[in-house]
Amino acid sequence: MRKKIATIINESIFVKENTLQSQIDNIVAIARAMITCLKKGGKVIFCGNGGSAADSQHLAAELIGRFQKNRRALAAIALTANSSIITSLANDFGFESVFSKQIEGLAKKNDLVIAISTSGNSSNVIAAVKQARKMRVKTVSFTGGDGGKLAGLTDISLIIPSHNTARIQEAHITVGHALCQLVEEAIF
Repeated sequence: MRKKIATIINESIFVKENTLQSQIDNIVAIARAMITCLKKGGKVIFCGNGGSAADSQHLAAELIGRFQKNRRALAAIALTANSSIITSLANDFGFESVFSKQIEGLAKKNDLVIAISTSGNSSNVIAAVKQARKMRVKTVSFTGGDGGKLAGLTDISLIIPSHNTARIQEAHITVGHALCQLVEEAIF
């Protein structure tokens, strides 16, 4: 077990080091986009499936509540948090629409959509980005591997250099925490 634990943690470190080397400029660009959005009165809108849904809710909570500073709430929402909306949209329009219909109803000019998909190929996340782009709302993707279809659709793409879902998700939340800290420090 000790050897397996060491292997897992070392893999995570390796992926994060590679992310730092290959994605630092994209992380800076995402931080700037979030800060601009919030300073202009916009909101950060997150979406994703499974573990990425949990990450969406986690990061929205860090912005609404606090990350490290006690301060006023920052405008953020996770489109994964309302089960009544998700189930009604999935039932009436199909699962692919669960985020795009919410983007259609909630997104505004100064908002920022952050779409999370480890593979970059989640059809409902891609549909959300397409809807946001149609509305001229700025978009960001958090993906892994080669970025999938999603990375090419967004204004800024964070592509974690790994094909291991767990390692990608670990890097996503690490980057997400760094972004929350940068946003807090810039605004407060």
